[in-house]
Amino acid sequence: MGKRHRSRELALSLLYQLEFYPLEAFEEQSQGFWAEHPAKPEVQSLTEELVQGTLQHRKPIDDLLASHVEHWILSRLALVDLCILRLAAFELLFYGKTPWKVAIDEAIELAKAFGGKDSSSFVNGVLDKLATLAKDNSPAPLG
Repeated sequence: MGKRHRSRELALSLLYQLEFYPLEAFEEQSQGFWAEHPAKPEVQSLTEELVQGTLQHRKPIDDLLASHVEHWILSRLALVDLCILRLAAFELLFYGKTPWKVAIDEAIELAKAFGGKDSSSFVNGVLDKLATLAKDNSPAPLG
């Protein structure tokens, strides 16, 4: 498994865990997370970059997701699917270091590994819609 893929898996796990704590507890939760999930420094660094970026842009990400999820509201989505979508949306629209096809493929793989039986096709459909905003792989002028 590649370092970047492992970083995304860990980012997903940490984002999921953080859903149960106030954002003020990020440092404490992050320290506990790394004690339980030791990783090489470069993996930990990328993981933290992805998590912090996703959290920093959560409001515009959620607004975009809400407008691209048909027949659903975000609060009704499976939490793991929502975390995958948030992470991928951050990479697609704000990160600027990941080609959009890679961000989508990685999100689909995470959905296959950690989501329900229909998660990968659902994640793919939503992210395909968002990809039009990231087709040139430059950060969108959203924040």
